[in-house]
Amino acid sequence: MRLNIKAKKNHSYDAIVIGTGISGGWAAKELCERGLKTLVLERGRDVRHVQDYPTAMSAPWELPYNGKLPLKERENFPVQGRAGYLDQTNKHWWVNDKENPYTEVKPFNWIRGYHVGGKSLMWSRQCYRLSDLDFEANAKDGHGVDWPIRYKDIAPWYSKVEKFAGINGSKENLPQLPDGEFLPPMEMSCMEKAVAKRINKAFPERRMIIGRSANLTQAIEGRGQCQYRNRCIRGCPYGAYFSSNASTLPAAVATGNMTLRPWSIVTEILFDNNTQKATGVRIIDAESNEVMEYYANIVFVNASTLASTFILLNSVSERFPNGLGNDSGELGHNLMDHHHLAGASGWTDEFADKTTYGRRPNGIYIPRFRNITEQRSDYVRGFGYQGNGGREAWTRGETSHALGEELKNMLSQHGPWRMGINPFGEFLPYHENRVSLNKNKRDKWGLPTLDIDCEMKQNELNMRKDMQACAIEMLEAAGLKDVQPFNATYTPGHGIHEMGTARMGRDPKTSVLNAHNQIHAVKNVFVTDGACMTSSANQNPSLTYMALTARAAHFAADELNRRNL
Repeated sequence: MRLNIKAKKNHSYDAIVIGTGISGGWAAKELCERGLKTLVLERGRDVRHVQDYPTAMSAPWELPYNGKLPLKERENFPVQGRAGYLDQTNKHWWVNDKENPYTEVKPFNWIRGYHVGGKSLMWSRQCYRLSDLDFEANAKDGHGVDWPIRYKDIAPWYSKVEKFAGINGSKENLPQLPDGEFLPPMEMSCMEKAVAKRINKAFPERRMIIGRSANLTQAIEGRGQCQYRNRCIRGCPYGAYFSSNASTLPAAVATGNMTLRPWSIVTEILFDNNTQKATGVRIIDAESNEVMEYYANIVFVNASTLASTFILLNSVSERFPNGLGNDSGELGHNLMDHHHLAGASGWTDEFADKTTYGRRPNGIYIPRFRNITEQRSDYVRGFGYQGNGGREAWTRGETSHALGEELKNMLSQHGPWRMGINPFGEFLPYHENRVSLNKNKRDKWGLPTLDIDCEMKQNELNMRKDMQACAIEMLEAAGLKDVQPFNATYTPGHGIHEMGTARMGRDPKTSVLNAHNQIHAVKNVFVTDGACMTSSANQNPSLTYMALTARAAHFAADELNRRNL
C-alpha cells in the first residue's frame, strides 16, 4: 500500500460522516444544513438516485432465469442469500461474501449492502416510535443498563424526521406505540379489516392496525407518491419511499457543504493523546488500495452496527489499546437482533366477490400487548406482529399437484383469501453476545475481520412459544380456517436489525456512549447507528436511528460553535 501525504489542509473538514445509510444520510443532512463542511465517506460504489436503479422498471419477462439467480452467481453470496431477497432484480445491492468474510463462532447472518445509500435502499420501511415502556425496561427488570434518555428527550426529533421522511400511518392513541406525524394511512384489505375487528372483539387489549411505513401516500418536496408497485427493494425512481439517495443526501448536496467520497474504507479513527480528541480518519481507497488520511473537528460513525464497531475496535492507541473509547470493556458486547419466524397463517372462503388492486408495499401491525396488560412469568419484554391478508394468485400453481386443464382452470381464477402474521420479538442485551477482531483472518484489503458470537437464550425461546400460540388463537378467533403454526429456524442476524455493541448509558464504566451519543472519553466522536442501542425493544429500529442522529448532529454543531469540541 502507498501512503498519500498530500497537504493536510486539502484533506480537512469541519465534520466527517462514515457511512451513507439511514443514519449516515441524516448525519450528513443535519450537519451540512448547520453550515459544517462535511466529508461523507462510503466504502462502496456511488449510487445516483434514479440513474443507478437498473431494474426499477424491468418487467418480469425482461429478467433472465425467471428472475432467479443461477447457482454460479449465488456462490458469491452464501450469507446474503440467507435473507431470502436475493434475485436478479437486486443482486447489485448485496455484498460479495467472499471479499468480505467474517467468522460465525455461532451461526449469525450478517446481511450487508456496501454502496451509497446502504440498506436505506433495501429496508422494509416500517417505522415505529419507541416509548418509555422501552426506554425504562432495562432499569425496571435489571437486564442491561439504563438508557440515558427517555421518550420526552427524543419525541421532538421523532417528529422532525417523520415530517421530512414521510411516514404514513393511523393515529391509535396506544401508550406502548406513540403516534407520530403521519401522512394518510394506507388501507387494509376487506379481509384484514374483518380480522382486525374480530381480534379486538375477542381480545380487547390487542389491536391490529395498518403498518406505519416510509412510503409517501402524498407527494412531498419533489418526491412522488407511492405507485403501489411493491418494487421498493429495486430502488424507487419516484422517490416515493425514504432512502438516503432520494432524500437526505440530496438535501445535504443542496447546501453546498457536502463532499461525497465513495470507495473509501475507513480503517480507523485517528486519536491525539495530547488533546484527547479524534483528529480524523484513515482510509483505504477500495479501488487503488491507496492509504489516505482526512481530518475534522467531529466524526460521526454511521457505518452500520457491526461495521461501526469494527472501526472502533480497530482504532487503537496508547490511550485506548482495546479500541477507541473502550474504557468500560463493553465495546463489541451486548449484540442484539429481533427474533421472528414463529407465527401462524390461515385462509377463509369469505369475500369471494372481492379482490385488491395494486401491490401495497406495506402490511398490518399488531403492537405489543404482552407484559403490558397481559403479564407472563416465563419471560420479560414482548413482541409485535407484522403480516398481511390477500387473495392467492397464479403463483399458487407452483406448489399445486394439478395438471393440464385442471391446472389451467384453477389458475384462471383468484384463489382464496389467506393471511399470515409473523412476530418480531425483543432480544435481551446479553454481555456474552459479542463481536471481536480476528487478526488472523483478513479480508480482500488485508484488514482484520470480525468474529461474531451470538445466540438466543431461554427468555427468547420461551417468548417464541408464546408468539406462536398467540398467533394461532388470534387467527382462530378471527374465523380463519386450517390455521397452521410455523416456527422456522431463526438465526441471529436474520431479522437484519443488528443492534448494540457500542451502547449508550449513564455510567462510563458500563457503557460506550453518553446521552448525546458521544463516546464518553472522546467527546468529538458520535455513534448514532444501531451500535448505540441500549436495548432492542421489539419495534423496527430505523426511525429511532434517524431521530437519535438528528438530535446528536444538532448537539454536535452547537457544541462546536461553543468551542467545546
